[in-house]
Amino acid sequence: MAAENAQTVGVVVVGTGFGCLTHVPALRAAGFDVLGLVGRDRTRTEERARRFAIPHGLTSLEEALALPGVSAVTIATPPHTHAPLTLEALAAGKHVLCEKPLARDATEAATMLAAAEAAGLVHLVGAEFRFATGQRLAARAIADGAIGEPRLATFLLHIPLLADPDADVPSWWSDAAQGGGWLGAHATHLIDQVRSTLGEFDSVSAGLVRVSDRNTGSDRTTVSERTWTVEDAYTLHFRLRSGVDGIMQSSAASWGPMLIHTRIAGTGGTLSIAGDTVRVADRHGDRELEVPPDLATVAPVGPPSDLLVTAYDLLHSTGIDLAPYTALAGAFRRRILGLPVDDEPPLPTFADGMAAMAVLDAARRSAAGSGFEPVVLP
Repeated sequence: MAAENAQTVGVVVVGTGFGCLTHVPALRAAGFDVLGLVGRDRTRTEERARRFAIPHGLTSLEEALALPGVSAVTIATPPHTHAPLTLEALAAGKHVLCEKPLARDATEAATMLAAAEAAGLVHLVGAEFRFATGQRLAARAIADGAIGEPRLATFLLHIPLLADPDADVPSWWSDAAQGGGWLGAHATHLIDQVRSTLGEFDSVSAGLVRVSDRNTGSDRTTVSERTWTVEDAYTLHFRLRSGVDGIMQSSAASWGPMLIHTRIAGTGGTLSIAGDTVRVADRHGDRELEVPPDLATVAPVGPPSDLLVTAYDLLHSTGIDLAPYTALAGAFRRRILGLPVDDEPPLPTFADGMAAMAVLDAARRSAAGSGFEPVVLP
């Protein structure tokens, strides 16, 4: 075991935002050697490379891929850049961990999957919350029959992140052509949770809404003066092949206290999730499930506050994604080294990223038209 843990893998991180906030510390904790950081702005990239003790801060992925010892790449950039960056890394023979949403649509994601499989390289998508304590405990309880046969699922999240019209976000986030919007940013995690816990999607009906009035605000040059072509809220009614009926509703622009609620009702009981706490209610009462030792994680550690530049960065301010991302990175490293990887949870591959994109594609078709749209893989 000590010999396995001593084997490091050289990696390049593409993206100086979430890449530095989460990828770099998670990769290091998992045993990777972070050899390079790639960004668009040379000054910012070099400064952040120095801050995080990364040997090379570069603006060229080609140069980063040529660094001695690099075997893998992680990509934490806007969605419209995922495909070209991934394909370049795969062509250079590098294993890839790419952020979600994997691409702009399922067809583009299918191209990435085909290239990775043809190259025989490890390919994972950033669905880190498969490794979160609460989600893993819930999935295990449902698989063990704690609530009988699942029938109804409810996922609610309302937060005030973008309620203020002057709340700043990265420029790509407000542009549909670049893969922006709350549906891709947030629903992708829930879609993966549903798929890995309850089964495959059959059809969806969706509404995409902009709650905040982005045409108002102060006289400052802010996001309110940009042309918004995306939603900051969504409602997604879904049906699974297993017969489960469900609803996802979320807004990043709702004033007031946060509303977070996850509930799955089955023929024998109801399960609810609140962070790492999972409860089951049935004819015998309401009880909290004990967290077994193999699912316990360390307390969240937030990133340096001065790196939280935009409102979008604040999504990661608590550090809740660091522990599960470290677990994901650890599985990525072990798969690269050919070491055994646990079957539970199943590793989220590009195939999972493509399946999630198919759900998002169907949701957008539904929102542009009406009624339920089938979820169809390319």
